[in-house]
Amino acid sequence: MLAAPRAGCGAALLLWIVSSCLCRAWTAPSTSQKCDEPLVSGLPHVSFSSSSSMSGSYSPGYAKINKRGGAGGWSPSDSDHYQWLQVDFGNRKQISAIATQGRYSSSDWVTQYRMLYSDTGRNWKPYHQDGNIWAFPGNVNSDGVVRHELQHPIIARYVRIVPLDWNGEGRIGLRIELYGCSYWADVINFDGHVVLPYRFRNKKMKTLKDVIALKFKTSESEGVILHGEGQQGDYITLELKKAKLVLSLNLGSNQLGPIYGHTSVMTGSLLDDHHWHSVVIERQGRSINLTLDRSMQHFRTNGEFDYLDLDYEITFGGIPFSGKPSSSSRKNFKGCMESINYNGINITDLARRKKLEPSNVGNLSFSCVEPYTVPVFFNATSYLEVPGRLNQDLFSVSFQFRTWNPNGLLVFSHFADNLGNVEIDLTESKVGVHINITQTKMSQIDISSGSGLNDGQWHEVRFLAKENFAILTIDGDEASAVRTNSPLQVKTGEKYFFGGFLNQMNNSSHSVLQPSFQGCMQLIQVDDQLVNLYEVAQRKPGSFANVSIDMCAIIDRCVPNHCEHGGKCSQTWDSFKCTCDETGYSGATCHNSIYEPSCEAYKHLGQTSNYYWIDPDGSGPLGPLKVYCNMTEDKVWTIVSHDLQMQTTVVGYNPEKYSVTQLVYSASMDQISAITDSAEYCEQYVSYFCKMSRLLNTPDGSPYTWWVGKANEKHYYWGGSGPGIQKCACGIERNCTDPKYYCNCDADYKQWRKDAGFLTYDHLPVSQVVVGDTDRQGSEAKLSVGPLRCQGDRNYWNAASFPNPSSYLHFSTFQGETSADISFYFKTLTPWGVFLENMGKEDFIKLELKSATEVSFSFDVGNGPVEIVVRSPTPLNDDQWHRVTAERNVKQASLQVDRLPQQIRKAPTEGHTRLELYSQLFVGGAGGQQGFLGCIRSLRMNGVTLDLEERAKVTSGFISGCSGHCTSYGTNCENGGKCLERYHGYSCDCSNTAYDGTFCNKDVGAFFEEGMWLRYNFQAPVINARDSSSRVENSPDQQNSHPDLAQEEIRFSFSTTKAPCILLYISSFTTDFLAVLVKPTGSLQIRYNLGGTREPYNIDVDHRNMANGQPHSVNVTRHERTIILKLTHFPSVAYHNPSSSKSLFNKPFTFFLKKKIKTGKIDQEIHKYNTPGFTGCLSRVQFNQIAPLKAALRQTNASAHVHIQGELVESNCGASPLTLSPMSSATDPWHLDHLDSASADFPYNPGQGQAIRNGVNRNSAIIGGVIAVVIFTILCTLVFLIRYMFRHKGTYHTNEAKGAESAESADAAIMNNDPNFTETIDESKKEWLI
Repeated sequence: MLAAPRAGCGAALLLWIVSSCLCRAWTAPSTSQKCDEPLVSGLPHVSFSSSSSMSGSYSPGYAKINKRGGAGGWSPSDSDHYQWLQVDFGNRKQISAIATQGRYSSSDWVTQYRMLYSDTGRNWKPYHQDGNIWAFPGNVNSDGVVRHELQHPIIARYVRIVPLDWNGEGRIGLRIELYGCSYWADVINFDGHVVLPYRFRNKKMKTLKDVIALKFKTSESEGVILHGEGQQGDYITLELKKAKLVLSLNLGSNQLGPIYGHTSVMTGSLLDDHHWHSVVIERQGRSINLTLDRSMQHFRTNGEFDYLDLDYEITFGGIPFSGKPSSSSRKNFKGCMESINYNGINITDLARRKKLEPSNVGNLSFSCVEPYTVPVFFNATSYLEVPGRLNQDLFSVSFQFRTWNPNGLLVFSHFADNLGNVEIDLTESKVGVHINITQTKMSQIDISSGSGLNDGQWHEVRFLAKENFAILTIDGDEASAVRTNSPLQVKTGEKYFFGGFLNQMNNSSHSVLQPSFQGCMQLIQVDDQLVNLYEVAQRKPGSFANVSIDMCAIIDRCVPNHCEHGGKCSQTWDSFKCTCDETGYSGATCHNSIYEPSCEAYKHLGQTSNYYWIDPDGSGPLGPLKVYCNMTEDKVWTIVSHDLQMQTTVVGYNPEKYSVTQLVYSASMDQISAITDSAEYCEQYVSYFCKMSRLLNTPDGSPYTWWVGKANEKHYYWGGSGPGIQKCACGIERNCTDPKYYCNCDADYKQWRKDAGFLTYDHLPVSQVVVGDTDRQGSEAKLSVGPLRCQGDRNYWNAASFPNPSSYLHFSTFQGETSADISFYFKTLTPWGVFLENMGKEDFIKLELKSATEVSFSFDVGNGPVEIVVRSPTPLNDDQWHRVTAERNVKQASLQVDRLPQQIRKAPTEGHTRLELYSQLFVGGAGGQQGFLGCIRSLRMNGVTLDLEERAKVTSGFISGCSGHCTSYGTNCENGGKCLERYHGYSCDCSNTAYDGTFCNKDVGAFFEEGMWLRYNFQAPVINARDSSSRVENSPDQQNSHPDLAQEEIRFSFSTTKAPCILLYISSFTTDFLAVLVKPTGSLQIRYNLGGTREPYNIDVDHRNMANGQPHSVNVTRHERTIILKLTHFPSVAYHNPSSSKSLFNKPFTFFLKKKIKTGKIDQEIHKYNTPGFTGCLSRVQFNQIAPLKAALRQTNASAHVHIQGELVESNCGASPLTLSPMSSATDPWHLDHLDSASADFPYNPGQGQAIRNGVNRNSAIIGGVIAVVIFTILCTLVFLIRYMFRHKGTYHTNEAKGAESAESADAAIMNNDPNFTETIDESKKEWLI
């Protein structure tokens, strides 16, 4: 996304004020004189003309407001769309308003009209407003006066009113008044050869500030308007290129260095229309404002210089010939200029008084020469018929056209004697000629030429045909002309149709290949004769329909470009389209970011730690950036990396020349500032390894090292310290190696020392580190700077509570003239209320809850109120958070609530487009209406978050922040996790689950080798006998550790290839027990002994092989005598203990995983399964609210109850399915090159794995295992090696079936047919075979 530079805004404002005052000095009356005088009432009758008059008493001279002369106004002889009323002021006037009235005391009035204006009575220009040819609303009766203030004043001598609609019960009747004031300016005519120089008094001109203003009009698309240059390489050039204005500027380049000062900016379009265009260039150093016809573009020049150095002169109208290639390759300006002002010097006045000497070549005159061309304007229903010379054997036609449409009919004509016809059209932006020959059974000759001819530029077409020959030439390029020598007989017809056909001809025997032409034509020649369009306008000879002669009303709908953030604009005659591909934005104008504003937002969409694109200012000018989102903690960390490698060796320099280390981040400083400004806390780790290299030179010396942070400020403190202290962390903690210094490195030891810590203040990020003490013999230093880490997002949770429906918060006026987006969250219990409202004189914008199921977005930009409503199938006043997103632009308006279908309303093709608001923005209420009662948070308008919390703090009756986030987001806490309220958001408490992670959805599991087992005591261990009695009496754990259970639930998943084995065993103080076993056949067995029966109650799942190396999940739920068993991918099955069995599990005592360890009487069947024991993986083991495996691997309140035999290594290989699928190497942070080199010097690295208890993390364990295999191969006997391989690899073998037909069990068949299950298995195996 291209962002407008923020620097220089103050200078831009100053330049605007200066230039505005300067421009007014010669183009308008003083501010004390209002330009609002009536201009028509005092004119004589001869100043009025019209297309026709019904009679002398209806003549145009009577068309004066509030006058009753004649018939009381003007009425034409026919009331149709070809009538007009014209006024000649005698000289140019500045016009600011127009008023109309119907014919006195009649039923004749105009209800809609257009206004055209001109300097010469030719080449008319329609009045434009809001990017369209404007249609003014007229009258509703004959005597009422309707006045319209012009959005921008116009300057003209002639004004023509064209009625578009009138009272259906009467005729066209009109009286008018125009308001304004006198206008005068010196005019200079340039003939394309002459150049007007202004020579400097001191031969050289060195300026820091420039203001250049002028007006021009031309019918040429190329030409240099002004130029100045200096011998040092500075220059300024303003020129036309393809009818667009280009400003090129260079304040200086460094030939020996990287400074490149050339800057070029393009603006405007269709500037070859021979109408006046105003240009103002304002420069303050490198800050530039370029204003063309009231549209200002602000930019900064490249390079590092501020002064413009010009030699001798600045020239207007072209570049004087100097022998340089640049002076001869550019065309001079051909046209007129007026009011040329260079830094307060009136150039036109000096030229008129002959104080300036123009070049010897060409002619300079002081009256504007008008072009001889007469354009004609076509719309979708137009045609122009002109006569030809009948029965000529040479068919010749030529013309120029301009259009935005890729297709359209240009010319059609019948040959005489029924020989055929010729059609010239625009097809896919190429000119094609189709000659239909009737003599040879309707054979056709087709030729085409050109490309991209719908670019709005003038293009010339010449076509000539004679016997057996035809040639098509585009833009005079003879070399690219297309010829054909096909058999052809030519006899010209008597009529040529341009742009379309008569309606009756559309039903004739021939058919047209293309629709009617929309655009302009000029210089039309038929049979080598130029068509006199003024005669055609009087219908002698020829005819036409819906064309405008002597006017080209083409509009460039892509200038100004409404496609934001680098979107590409394309257009047809009446609309434009934005292509947003690869911009990171979407919508009709590429306004909306497709990315979330922060990592916090991604978290609440259920995303996990990974790299994400974020857009901190949404639809604002800053583009999206890629960051790492670490979501492994309650708070989300946003991590922005840079290119500096850890422990980078600092190259030695002497103290006069420091070593400068520049950090290049993956984002711009403005983007990073947007992150730090909204974050709750930011930090950045820095470390300095030193050997005889002093750091801060404490306590009294000047620091040898400093770092540069935000706003390019230098800072002389180090990690672990604070601003203004000039200390390191050891100086704050008073534990430096040498207590005389405040940094370890400042002691200047010959041994390696280190100063490190976190920088945590608002100066981040570190953009540069300057080191100055590495030049001495033996000095060495290594520098490390960690990534920028920011926590939280204050904007996302910025909220206010509205406790009173009559209260509101107010903010400054919302600026959303042509593009506005609003988004927020709300929750409420009431069925109505206004969310926000902003008013203008007539315009407004409002969002409200209209009912319990309806959200309304309404606005008015001057075309009448528009309302969009989204209806929800469920109530919205449910005290849950709901998101509202509304947008309005020049193309459409839209409203979306949560994930309901978006409602869209297209904008009218013509009409007002600017939303003009004046009042304050009211949030939570509106004048006299039902206010909002509830909470609103994360209110963003055009990418800017409104600080509801801060405004609520200073407004009585409001509450800053909003509670109750768990009512909306509590479901994000999975697997029984408990949602905990936070001031900014919420968190998930996973302490009573067998899961871990931000949302309690990460499996906690382990790999069990032979000889390992885990015991969980329901009764906490007693330290000694003396404390035993007090513990039993006082400890809550003791009191509730072994109650009788009427119900329990056991959940876990496992994988193994060993059978038989014990998966888990729960003993009691009595003979009651519960065991889950894998029998020798690989089938699962659940054994319950609750007493009352001679033998335990067994549940056998014989048809399923559970020892196949694949993950299986088991869920056993008992309620009294009913047991429900649920296995992976299988439906639940209910079993029932015998009626003689008891219904209570008496006093459970110990929970064993993998093996039963107990003296005394033991069930012999279970005892046989103790050897060799379980080998494999167990995950997410939970007994009611107890998670014994998690207690062993995580430090929890229950960890004291756990005893482990052997080394327990964490793994989720027993999960089924994996809750979090492993990432591919392409996206896994562990595999990214720039993180592979990370070392322990960074305490927090993006993508760094979780530390595990009693060992290392899984990947480290695997790598360590490989190394151990090599060591054992060298040092151990073959027997020990075989035993090691058996213990460590036995788990990895699988018996996966190859197909459902040959599946050994139903379980294997499911695995073959379920692709998700198979993928989980493959990923699991990949984990262990790395």
